[in-house]
Amino acid sequence: MNKEYEADWDQSALRTSDAATTSKPQATSGVKQIVTIRLDVDMLEWFKAAGPGYQTRINQVLREHMEAQRVASASAE
Repeated sequence: MNKEYEADWDQSALRTSDAATTSKPQATSGVKQIVTIRLDVDMLEWFKAAGPGYQTRINQVLREHMEAQRVASASAE
């Protein structure tokens, strides 16, 4: 990770009340877990090209996909 930029979300797994007062959108669970994941190089480079916060963007894309699948599943029932 780029040591020149250390995002606040990378500092602690638990959100504090201070983070809740910012204008940034909050994850619904509020807790993050460190994992290792293998991604295609071109895809990772594409996310990184948009600047700092690429892990948050990847998480957001995955969350949107998860929520869409939940809605589709609930509609099918």
